[in-house]
Amino acid sequence: MSDRGRTVTREVLHSLTLNTEPWLSCDDCFELMDGYVERKLADPGYVDPVMATHLDACSACAEEAESLYALVSAGSRGI
Repeated sequence: MSDRGRTVTREVLHSLTLNTEPWLSCDDCFELMDGYVERKLADPGYVDPVMATHLDACSACAEEAESLYALVSAGSRGI
């Protein structure tokens, strides 16, 4: 059964057509996330192309990374 009343937004279409190469699974992303966030905090200009590709395409992992970044950065400020 489908919901024919739902509208597909540009954001949804964009996420469905992103190039996800190089591929990283969500499990792999979660395993690497602590180190990735620590590096981003130490150097805001740090870029990991594999993580960036996955986070652009996966809202669940992106939300987790953003939450972890906010939590760790607040802790490092003594909040």
